[in-house]
Amino acid sequence: MTLAIRSVDPLNFNDLARLMEARGGPHFCWCMAWRDKPAEVTRAKGAEGRALRRAQMEGRVARGDHVGLLAYDGDTPVGWCSTGPLAGFGRLGGPKDIDPATTWAISCFFVPRARRGQGIAHALARAAIDTARASGARMFQVTAVDAASPSFRFMGYASMYRVLGFHEVAMAGTRRHVMRLAL
Repeated sequence: MTLAIRSVDPLNFNDLARLMEARGGPHFCWCMAWRDKPAEVTRAKGAEGRALRRAQMEGRVARGDHVGLLAYDGDTPVGWCSTGPLAGFGRLGGPKDIDPATTWAISCFFVPRARRGQGIAHALARAAIDTARASGARMFQVTAVDAASPSFRFMGYASMYRVLGFHEVAMAGTRRHVMRLAL
């Protein structure tokens, strides 16, 4: 498998929608859980909440905001990484000793179950780092968990980030390791 990784833009937003809305996809949150958004979007439940969160994501893409990366195997989207400037992820937690305007973050990954274990999340994380560098970021911060964690696994594993050169700087709660990489 040869992966191609592309930033989400108006031309491929429907590929993101296919992943989000597929069986097992994060269609309930549309990867908006950690992003700043209006309170009514946060409070909305069920189909209304899903529609509002999708509209929030689509609006950001239409404005040209960097919301994340898609991994493709040929023309098929096989993975998603929610990434961009930390300033847009007000709820991720961690120390406040860095500039959120020059720091990028990853809030989550989604790889369909049939594609897991193929290195897609690792490739997306590497591409996120490269994209942040090319955008002028000076720091990258993630919130990761141990592989045995019963929750927050969608944020990525601390072991993957260590391989990429990240080091731990704090904890956010009892499970989430705040890790950084100087760019």
